[in-house]
Amino acid sequence: MTDGTEVCELTADDADAVRGLTPAPEADGPRADCVLCGEPTEYPAAEAGTTLCPVCTWQQAQRIACSG
Repeated sequence: MTDGTEVCELTADDADAVRGLTPAPEADGPRADCVLCGEPTEYPAAEAGTTLCPVCTWQQAQRIACSG
């Protein structure tokens, strides 16, 4: 950028930005385990994809954030 500031774009989709931070309804059945630590997540076990608990989601976001 020309003004000397840098901006990180972590995700283009706002819904993906809060994924892992918003709990799913309990009516969805058993919870999936976090693929990193094994703790239960807010996501149903039947949901496809890699599931992370809120702590691991936050840690992953810190790892990929701009370091300046």
